[in-house]
Amino acid sequence: MVENENLKDEELKDCCREVSEPSDTESVEEAEVKEDEEFEGIEIAEQTDEKNACCEELRDENLKLKNEVERLNNEMEALKDRLLRTSAEYDNFRKRTSKEKEGIYTDSCIDILKTMLPVLDNLERAATAEGSVEDLKKGIDMTIRQFKDSLERLRVEEIPTEGEFDPNLHNAVMHVEDEGYGKSSVVEVFQKGYTREGKVIRHSMVKVAN
Repeated sequence: MVENENLKDEELKDCCREVSEPSDTESVEEAEVKEDEEFEGIEIAEQTDEKNACCEELRDENLKLKNEVERLNNEMEALKDRLLRTSAEYDNFRKRTSKEKEGIYTDSCIDILKTMLPVLDNLERAATAEGSVEDLKKGIDMTIRQFKDSLERLRVEEIPTEGEFDPNLHNAVMHVEDEGYGKSSVVEVFQKGYTREGKVIRHSMVKVAN
């Protein structure tokens, strides 16, 4: 009876020992699970580091872009200001030169009129003067000479009409066939032409032969 009880105690102890102490298979599985968890932790940490590095890189790139945008905006504002200044300066220059041109034109007209007005004075005197036809003719001749002197002072020259027709100086309004003249000869002047320093003021109106 006592031996049976001792045997039962030993069996109970063995059973408790089996329950309390893990088997070798369970220890390996737990180690593998732990190892997997450690690898997962390392992988998560690496992914976190990569994300942090990527975020940091994006922040740096974003900062560079902001700085570049700010620099371009500053350059654009500077160019806009320069453009406005240039436009204002050009507008002032245009107004100033336009006023200067008007002044030059007015001064030129005054110089010409000062030269021509004495001729008008003489014509007015001749129109009111009393005398014979011969006296009147002499007065007209004197006025014509005075007018030509005025043109000479203004460097205005009469276009010559002797010789051949020159389309740069003459305006042919009539053409005749005449064996007494050479080819393209000016045979008659209907209206005199004038030049000033090589520039035609008015073409000579002429009749051309052949």
